[in-house]
Amino acid sequence: MNLLFVASECAPFVKTGGLADVIGAVPKALGDMGVTTRVLIPAYPAIQGLAASGKQVIAFDDLFGGPAQVLAVKAEGLDLLLLDAPHLFDREGSIYLGPDGQDWPDNDVRYAALSYVGAQIGLGAIKNWTPDVINAHDWQAGLIPVYLRQSGQPTPPVVTTIHNIAFQGNFAPSRLNVLRLDSEHYTPDGIEYFGKISYLKAALVMSDKITTVSPTYAAELLTPDFGMGLDGLLRARAGDLHGILNGIDLDVWNPETDPTLVANYTARSFKGKAANRAELEKRFNLTGDGPLFCVVSRMTSQKGLDLLLECLPSMVAQGGRLALLGSGDPHLEKEFIAASNRHAGSVGTIIGYDEDLSHLMQAGSDAILIPSRFEPCGLTQLYGLRYGTLPVVARTGGLADTVIDANEAAMLADVATGFQFAPINATMLGHAITRTIHAYAQPKTWASMMRRAMRHPVGWDLSAAKYLDVYSLAQER
Repeated sequence: MNLLFVASECAPFVKTGGLADVIGAVPKALGDMGVTTRVLIPAYPAIQGLAASGKQVIAFDDLFGGPAQVLAVKAEGLDLLLLDAPHLFDREGSIYLGPDGQDWPDNDVRYAALSYVGAQIGLGAIKNWTPDVINAHDWQAGLIPVYLRQSGQPTPPVVTTIHNIAFQGNFAPSRLNVLRLDSEHYTPDGIEYFGKISYLKAALVMSDKITTVSPTYAAELLTPDFGMGLDGLLRARAGDLHGILNGIDLDVWNPETDPTLVANYTARSFKGKAANRAELEKRFNLTGDGPLFCVVSRMTSQKGLDLLLECLPSMVAQGGRLALLGSGDPHLEKEFIAASNRHAGSVGTIIGYDEDLSHLMQAGSDAILIPSRFEPCGLTQLYGLRYGTLPVVARTGGLADTVIDANEAAMLADVATGFQFAPINATMLGHAITRTIHAYAQPKTWASMMRRAMRHPVGWDLSAAKYLDVYSLAQER
């Protein structure tokens, strides 16, 4: 099978979140199953050096306002197709946001162009290579099935993957002509969504199959509480919706070989954790010997970090410590910096993102906190399991699917790998933190949980096989 992935980011080349990790890992797992996957992403400034070594496979005289080309290059075990369109992607700032922290005003055109090129590849624009299936990821690739349908030609099936339904790509209908969209599609049964063009709705209406990143999130999306206004559409397409759990790249995230760590370790002997903890304490100016919790996260209300702020005084009073790495909501950033000052030695905050430091935090911490109000899958809890850093998670989405709560039955059966809490509020989060601290005070119990966590399957093999099944179903249309 020839497969085309289309996404807005891909690790390790350009990353703002878990989407990039997935795009960077799944093609490798599928390759082991005989699937030839090519990954189409924009050639942002960070990967211009890589693009310079690429071979041109498509050229455009006018791609939504300027010349562009697609460059093929192999790197990091991936077969990449880089959309080199300087008028759209060669600019300073975040890949989605300008220097002012706001969305680029032409994001609609930028990602329409990405979708348009993905559709052209589906129609045979690359000599001697045409995909059998296109997997479009999130709203940035959502217009692919629309452009394919508008072509009037035979087209490959499209599978759309929802990584987070909160991000939908909604834009003014006055942009229809600019985006090269036929007005006949702008209807309630098509791409219209509450008076706007919705890239994600377009994908959900016109794709052959839909996947999302965990079985529980797939079920949650069918409800008004989680469907973000698209639950009715998804209920109508429930037979085409598949929840497939995310995995992680076991080579990149491996405590036995991770080059970013002070000391490597295994599930048999995790003594190396102590050296990593000491370095982590140094980096975050932490003292004491109580359990060390970490947070590696975007700082938004979705992630429930305001709930954690409420729990910090009790956590510190019980001897718990916290190292937080993240950025986002200015109010949350300010509050955690203030908490670090109030609880000096027990709470440390670093605003920003550092990939190497995130690895050290997984290796040096005892537990990782993920109190998300909703979480399609989550990857940091999987990294935690892999590194023996026990996850403390809200019972939602993929968090519920990947962590076995240390309740009495699970402890008796010797299967617990972390701590879940529900309902999702500060009281129950505080209770979960207390349970974690009590378990940490029992070294034999804690060590057993660490070993089980580190042996828990978190790779892509099983999930990649399920993706392959969905691709095969899509081809039966």
